[in-house]
Amino acid sequence: MTDYEQIDFTPLLSLSDDEVVTHSRVRDVTLPSGAILALITLDNGRDHTRPNTLGPRTLIELGERLDELKTRAAAGEIDAVAVTGKQYILAAGADLSDITLVGSKENARKVAQLGHHVLGRLSDLGVPTFAFVNGLALGGGLEIALNSTYRTVDASAAAIALPEVFLGIIPGWGGAYLLPNLIGIENALEVVISNPLKQNRMLKPAQAYDLGIVDAIFPASNYLEDSLRWADGVLSGAVKVERRNEPGRIERMTKWPIAVKMARGMLESKIGTVPAAPYAALELLDRARSGTREEGFAREDEALAELVTGDQFAASMYAFDLVQKRAKRPVGAPDKALAKKVTKVGVIGAGLMASQFALLFVRKLQVPVLITDLDQARVDKGIAYIHEEIGKLEAKGRLDADAANRLRALVHGTVDKSEYADCDFVIEAVFEEVGVKQQVFGEIEKIVAPDAILATNTSSLSVEEIGSTLDHPERLVGFHFFNPVAVMPLIEIVKTPKTSDDALSTAFVVAKGLGKNAVLTADAPGFVVNRLLAKVMGEAARAVYEGTPLLTVEKAFQPLGLPMTPFQLIDLVGWKVAAHVQDTMAAAFPERFFASENFHRLAELDRVVEKDKSGRVTGWTKGAEKVLKGAVGDTPASESDILRRVQDGLAQEIHVMLEEDVVPAVEDIDLCLILGAGWPFIDGGASPYLDREGASERVFGDTFHHPVIVGIGE
Repeated sequence: MTDYEQIDFTPLLSLSDDEVVTHSRVRDVTLPSGAILALITLDNGRDHTRPNTLGPRTLIELGERLDELKTRAAAGEIDAVAVTGKQYILAAGADLSDITLVGSKENARKVAQLGHHVLGRLSDLGVPTFAFVNGLALGGGLEIALNSTYRTVDASAAAIALPEVFLGIIPGWGGAYLLPNLIGIENALEVVISNPLKQNRMLKPAQAYDLGIVDAIFPASNYLEDSLRWADGVLSGAVKVERRNEPGRIERMTKWPIAVKMARGMLESKIGTVPAAPYAALELLDRARSGTREEGFAREDEALAELVTGDQFAASMYAFDLVQKRAKRPVGAPDKALAKKVTKVGVIGAGLMASQFALLFVRKLQVPVLITDLDQARVDKGIAYIHEEIGKLEAKGRLDADAANRLRALVHGTVDKSEYADCDFVIEAVFEEVGVKQQVFGEIEKIVAPDAILATNTSSLSVEEIGSTLDHPERLVGFHFFNPVAVMPLIEIVKTPKTSDDALSTAFVVAKGLGKNAVLTADAPGFVVNRLLAKVMGEAARAVYEGTPLLTVEKAFQPLGLPMTPFQLIDLVGWKVAAHVQDTMAAAFPERFFASENFHRLAELDRVVEKDKSGRVTGWTKGAEKVLKGAVGDTPASESDILRRVQDGLAQEIHVMLEEDVVPAVEDIDLCLILGAGWPFIDGGASPYLDREGASERVFGDTFHHPVIVGIGE
């Protein structure tokens, strides 16, 4: 077995000159019984917007503190050790900026070994150890907890997860061995593999408790005191800790291999066999059912070293950098000092989309929100939806009764448009038709203040045309949300030639207040995401009308790695919406986009495709088969031909968009597709993928990136 004590970790220090060190601050706490608990608080000295991270210097300091505590435990000076974090945050895992600099496989292995060496000591101090998960705990942060003897969690903690597979690596500081042996193989597969592959889904504290990752859950109001009291009960024997999901011998022998086999089949059908990280994680989880902890840690060392120095991780880090840095400092956003203070928001419409807007605005901005519609019945239905959703948040414990009542009181519905008079920011969510949008804005402009900002949520129409009938078109900005509104992190902010910097600045500040990432785009058909998704959907439709079987078409798009196949996506957004977008794009660029009148005929049906329980498309409905009968050709395309056409089509469209200055740079297109369409991190985004597949060279004789960002398939 690896003797971590004999390893020289000093080479890692040269990689971390700029590390923001998370210090390990220790104080003794006398528990009610008189027992002494040494409490380590992880704190990088920054505010809560800069989470604690675990770079080499941080880990070495933590190791030194743990060595001191082991000596004190042996001397009988302390009865237990606990680790917690600064306000709202335990730790967000390894410092990825350090990991990208490791260079050699030997240094990458040392990163894994250092984590195991330090965190592994939490189970070797001679006294029980506790992790008080007081906030965000990702990756190495959660592995601190897993290496401890016992764990509690704050019920308001932001998120708990092992997201490494999403980034092209594996949980490498004990997670892949310790977690399945704590909560069972099926639960561990969900946390380590399934959740990261579902757009990096994370656990809420209650879910972590239900799975058995933590032993106790306490409300935020008295979290530390409750955790200390609970720990005292554990030490005295008054509190018995039950691990209901801990796997027994029978599970290891029977259920474990079956679960792993099923997971492998699921991976092969959903993502193919090229992505390395999910399969490496699966192998580690499988082997965790037997052998020692030391053997498990050694396997993690080797797997992490292999992945960190591989091409797929490099591609993931390009995508990660876009989301962590570029998204937080939007290119082209005017000075935020120009933004108008928003004290009241107006939402035109009370349908589902409008109601989702109103709910988001009131929750995040906590200002009065007004909704209107054509009649009181529609308004009442919208208000009822908002109240119901607030009630669900209250029932889940995400809002207390006072906060829920305050939010309900802030939302007001009426048919009296004069109440828009004191709104600072008004957004429409009406029918996707230029004339309709012009009409509602024409009415509202006469009511609102001269400096109020108007925003349209159009998905593909010209914002400039919508504003062409306004007296003050400079106040209009595109503010394009993605569905579901509460979940999708992207807003495309659309600037017309007339949009003022004040309006634009206000839009960016509002987007940030809503917790969204905003990307600036020019007023071009479909903006970024819908323009490129229309290319994907159009090529799928073209293949069908050539005579290609539906499932062949669906399968052809799998190598793109998008979270949905084309017809799953069309079914989600709605066939009428999809038909409208295709018409818009084909009208703007008839030589490059495919549209068919049959799209509209299919859109008139109640259901177009059959789907299984998991949501996968299994075939056409009988009604769709009738519509398509006689409308499709007899020259089916092969999977490889379809994939090549969509690759080349995307490369061409992105190249044209850059020439037309739709966005400042190709990085913004990748960012939009990652945040708005779920393009996988492991690909590094669309443009690196198209470079690697040769589509860029085929279409315009060059690549988007120099040098090409390697990744999947290299």
